[in-house]
Amino acid sequence: MFKKILIANRGEIALRVIRTCKEMGIKTVAVYSTADAESLHVRFADEAVCIGPPSSAESYLKMSNIISAAEITNADAIHPGYGFLSENAKFSNLCEEHNIKFIGATGKMIDQMGDKANAKATMKAAGVPCVPGSEGIIADFAECEKLAKLTGYPVMLKASAGGGGKGMRAVYKAENLKDAWDSARHESKAAFGNNDMYMEKLIEEPRHIEIQIVGDSYGKACHLSERDCSVQRRHQKLTEETPSPFMTDELREQMGNAAVKAAEFINYEGAGTIEFLVDKHRNFYFMEMNTRIQVEHPITEEVVNYDLIREQILVAAGVPISGRNYYPQLHAIECRINAEDPYNNFRPSPGKIVTLHTPGGHGVRMDTHVYAGYTIPPNYDSMIAKLIVTAQTREEAINKMKRALDEFVIEGIKTTIPFHRQLMDHPDYVAGNYTTKFMEDFVMKA
Repeated sequence: MFKKILIANRGEIALRVIRTCKEMGIKTVAVYSTADAESLHVRFADEAVCIGPPSSAESYLKMSNIISAAEITNADAIHPGYGFLSENAKFSNLCEEHNIKFIGATGKMIDQMGDKANAKATMKAAGVPCVPGSEGIIADFAECEKLAKLTGYPVMLKASAGGGGKGMRAVYKAENLKDAWDSARHESKAAFGNNDMYMEKLIEEPRHIEIQIVGDSYGKACHLSERDCSVQRRHQKLTEETPSPFMTDELREQMGNAAVKAAEFINYEGAGTIEFLVDKHRNFYFMEMNTRIQVEHPITEEVVNYDLIREQILVAAGVPISGRNYYPQLHAIECRINAEDPYNNFRPSPGKIVTLHTPGGHGVRMDTHVYAGYTIPPNYDSMIAKLIVTAQTREEAINKMKRALDEFVIEGIKTTIPFHRQLMDHPDYVAGNYTTKFMEDFVMKA
């Protein structure tokens, strides 16, 4: 087992990893930018190393600084959390070159599944259902036109190196294809330095449902059932739940088996998710694979009583998994609490937290790194907490979330707490009748 793990991240996920490491008797090293000097992950780690100024490019994305921090503290493993370098093949390989275990996918695996076109080809070879569309990168606009006609409108243009909704364009009519092609390529080039595009049939009224998987270094994989992530704004998830209100036992079995098949086909090692689009007829199609821990992993942990961070560490240390699949015994909902103003188009709201009262009680979990007096820097993602509730039924979970949100007090900044409170009363959400288009018609009430 590892003696010391460096957490190459910040905020609540860094604190989350530190907690599990402490429970396992493993020493921890926090890294931080000057903007995060007062963050809780710095305070609770056994050691802490400043790796640069506030800019992510000069700190949390600066590979040489992180490797140096690991070497001077004699860390024998690095946990990347999510975001930043968690799906960076170069960093995974760099860790290996320095004899530091990267607690995540290998560089080869990240390359294979990180490129969406390659990932789709791999999943087709594994026999996993994929959305109809291009077999790989589209050579030019002439080929794009032919493919769109063959696939049938509406179609979705996607940047091969994309993420977070960048480089994506829905096209409903042939006359709009050229403008969409040009603008998507331009946006992708600016965001990722790559304007390669591929095309898929646009799935209408889709649900975004992902399957949590874990694979070990011996070729074995298992799944831990699904999470419904369909409530999104600009392709960014706002809340998640498990089990999905749209799921049937038969569909869960089919999607779980497909996810395990995918993981074992590529000999996947570590925790990851296979993400699917599910249409209104409950046909499911592979969308992408995330080769890391997910923001929303706590709801899975709560319904199957399973520490996914602990399992990541064990797998990285060479411990085999049991191989059995896990199914939800309870219902859990997560609300991402962001420092944003939901009444002002979710505008970021960094600043000092003057007052903080967090909810508690049976079945309430709070993952956060903030406290009263803490100043939220403007340099990073606006998520400051994850509120997770667990109950026997979905109805009970919604009622528990309402109660928890009513107790949650943050003063000094704007947050998305009012949005989530209104969401919990929305008749379509309460009925489980929502898709990825849900937020297009959502209006905040004063």
